Amino acid sequence: MKILLNKDDLNEALYNVKNLGFVPTMGSLHDGHISLIKKSLKKCSKTIVSIFVNPKQFNNKNDYKRYPRNTDLDLHKLKSLKVNFVYLPDKKEIYSQKTKFKFKLAKKDKILCAKFRKGHFEGVIEVMDRLTKIINPKKIYMGEKDFQQLYLVKNFIENKYKIKIISCKTIRNQNNLALSSRNMHLKKAELNKAEKISQNLIHFKKKELKKGNIKKQILLKKKELKRLYKISIDYLELRNKLNLKISNKLENSKLFFAYYLNDVRLIDNF
Repeated sequence: MKILLNKDDLNEALYNVKNLGFVPTMGSLHDGHISLIKKSLKKCSKTIVSIFVNPKQFNNKNDYKRYPRNTDLDLHKLKSLKVNFVYLPDKKEIYSQKTKFKFKLAKKDKILCAKFRKGHFEGVIEVMDRLTKIINPKKIYMGEKDFQQLYLVKNFIENKYKIKIISCKTIRNQNNLALSSRNMHLKKAELNKAEKISQNLIHFKKKELKKGNIKKQILLKKKELKRLYKISIDYLELRNKLNLKISNKLENSKLFFAYYLNDVRLIDNF
């Protein structure tokens, strides 16, 4: 496994690599990341994983500072997986080259997390644009847990580059909680509550959400979750997974959810 710290090392290492798979991460790797990496290793001749906590996608400076980081453990995991390359750039390496490009979200896309995290997706798109330009992979593997992120990045990258974004299913623990690096901030009781909330919403989507007034059913569920679990909710919305428009039918739709457990913000979709 080669660790690459700068573009010169990267260009030399990737010279003549034809079928390159890329898994972008911010580190603190869990089984969700591992599943993406394994898919890339299986389908591509070589795989590169980046670890970069991107400051531009954090709308809260404290959130950036306390984002979990454990590079030594991450590298140990990647080595055991027999990943070919790990790109470990610093902020200067990614952002030293100035660009006139400025991504702006369309008005129709200022929904879900974009509505509550100003500048977040602009930061995500910018770093993905820069990483894609530097690495030039054939395929990029991303998870469906951050579905809005996946949707926006896929539309942007596939329209700009001859690169395929491969979407991969959300990985959950044995109690149906979506794996996330932010789960590390949760105490045991909070983790247990988050698992119960996920189970509640999975059951709601599969068994309770019926034809008829879906908007009203979701509104009642939102009130129930607040009452039962004493949580603050940013959104609970049913949207078409192909265009993210508000939906009034279950077919081709996902239930999108973002909430706070104390000061930890969690997102999911079902």
